Amino acid sequence: MRYDFSIASLGVRTIQSPLQTGHFTDDKKRLLFNIHSDDYLSVTDKQGRPLSVELAGPREKIFFNPQTTKAAIVTCGGLCPGINDVIRSITNALFFNYKVKNVIGIQYGLRGLNPSFGHIPVPLSPDIVKDISNLGGSILSMSRGPQDIHVIIDNLLSKKINILFCIGGDGTIRAAEKIIAAIKKRKLKIAVVCIPKTIDNDLNLIQKSFGFDTAIEKAADAIRSAHVEARGAFNGIGLIKIMGRHSGHIAANAALAQSDVNFVLIPEVPFDLAGRKGLLTALKKRMDSRGHAVILVAEGAGQHLFKKNQSEPGKDPSGNIRLQDIGLLLKNSITEYFRNINMEINLKYIEPSYLIRSVPSNASDDIYCNMLGQYAVHAGMAGKTGLLVALMKDEYVHLPVEAVKSNRNIDPQGNIWLRVLETTGQPSSMLNGPDI
Repeated sequence: MRYDFSIASLGVRTIQSPLQTGHFTDDKKRLLFNIHSDDYLSVTDKQGRPLSVELAGPREKIFFNPQTTKAAIVTCGGLCPGINDVIRSITNALFFNYKVKNVIGIQYGLRGLNPSFGHIPVPLSPDIVKDISNLGGSILSMSRGPQDIHVIIDNLLSKKINILFCIGGDGTIRAAEKIIAAIKKRKLKIAVVCIPKTIDNDLNLIQKSFGFDTAIEKAADAIRSAHVEARGAFNGIGLIKIMGRHSGHIAANAALAQSDVNFVLIPEVPFDLAGRKGLLTALKKRMDSRGHAVILVAEGAGQHLFKKNQSEPGKDPSGNIRLQDIGLLLKNSITEYFRNINMEINLKYIEPSYLIRSVPSNASDDIYCNMLGQYAVHAGMAGKTGLLVALMKDEYVHLPVEAVKSNRNIDPQGNIWLRVLETTGQPSSMLNGPDI
């Protein structure tokens, strides 16, 4: 199998970088993959070289003239801690490092690039962004859903935008991929640089998504509160539903950070409710032995438990299948089960997802967001396009947008999940068939 991790460029770089550090990164400097899987034993790139990616960083020569460059920042998808930090970092790096004075923010995601909606871009400067790190959400606001690519590009041209910075998740990256292809087809000199945003931390190849550390910290706070509620009542049960559509990274890591959880339910590990080995039986044993329990469930877990003949949930504007409410199903099933066996319980249901998404980022994410913004600016000013900046093996790198997908899941046989099982003490399988 051959992979292509080469990064596109708008042309020859002829302008001396205004950076005063004197430390520049050569395009030939690359980060080698560590190959462990049998599937990748013979993997090379299209030139037959060992698989590697380009290192991020400032280039000695840049493509865009800072005096005439205009940059735009757009934030798309759902809220996530750290978005404002990235906006601030990009703005400051453009102003202070490259002396680019013309920076605008696009309001309400990609729809802000469609003039028919009437959203006016907002000017960005160090004075405007100086305090936004203390705010949650995005000062530019967000939206989901596609827009006409050609309308977007025509708008970029009309506003004389040279670099578009896109902050968003898988849907935004796929939209950026289409914008990049259309720009290339029209032979335009517009760079598109992405900063990956997914609080679920499920993008492949990327070591960590920004906002993830904050999400774990705040989810751990919810666990702590649920544990207090559970212990503070006779036969108390704390049930918490948090983010995680297709992967349980937040749930698993939050449970490891705050080890008061007794059951962690994630999309990657199916479970039964009823039956000899089901969740309800395991929960009954826990209540008999300890008199309280805490259950942490990711929003995408247990979707197989819903009746197949139920009405289709449909899709959201980003094209994601709308999930059935596993938290409500568990709440009702647990309540009914213990009522039927005439056992008193006191169940508290907590759903902190929107509180977690909307908080300002913590110090760890602040550092990460600042670095991502700076490296994105270096790439854009060098005329690199069709890429996203990311952390791999503790190095900041450039990845082509087409290489990144939302498919990084927790391995049920891997180290993280085994640590969760040890920490919680929950059964390795809650399926009534053979052990998984």
